[in-house]
Amino acid sequence: MINFIKIIAFFFLLSSIVSCGGFKKVDTRKVPISGPERAKKNIAEGRGVSLSKALGNTKGTNYEFSTSNPMWRATLDILDFLPLSTVDYSGGVIISDWYTDNSNKDQALKVTVRFLSNTVQSNSIKVTVHRKKCSVNQNCNVELFKSRIQDELIASILKKAAILEKQQKK
Repeated sequence: MINFIKIIAFFFLLSSIVSCGGFKKVDTRKVPISGPERAKKNIAEGRGVSLSKALGNTKGTNYEFSTSNPMWRATLDILDFLPLSTVDYSGGVIISDWYTDNSNKDQALKVTVRFLSNTVQSNSIKVTVHRKKCSVNQNCNVELFKSRIQDELIASILKKAAILEKQQKK
């Protein structure tokens, strides 16, 4: 018990000594008051710490735009008949709005495409389809719809992406 108290006392003594650095007088005309403005100034001056710098990663960031990504372009080409509600390249997701075919008015489908990688492979993309069935009195039931639509969409996207990638290399 006495050793525990000594350890606690040593910790508080050490933390109080380390934290005593005094205050540095700052001219507020040269240093912004708000945090976001200070952060922008620090970034502009090259100061600050990032996790990649701390880990020694000095490689530059590789920004890849949607026009150069064959998987993204192929998916948009294949899903062009659907109304899209969310298209987020940085998040790697495309979500359609509810789509109703003329042949079945009480059923609507929603397609979600998630990109797991930029490579043209079957495990680089995940497609989910939800089905909404509504009765006459507008009671609707939404469920995950397992059908061949998912496999057909993945196959179509991969075929189109392979063609686009081949054209891009030429």
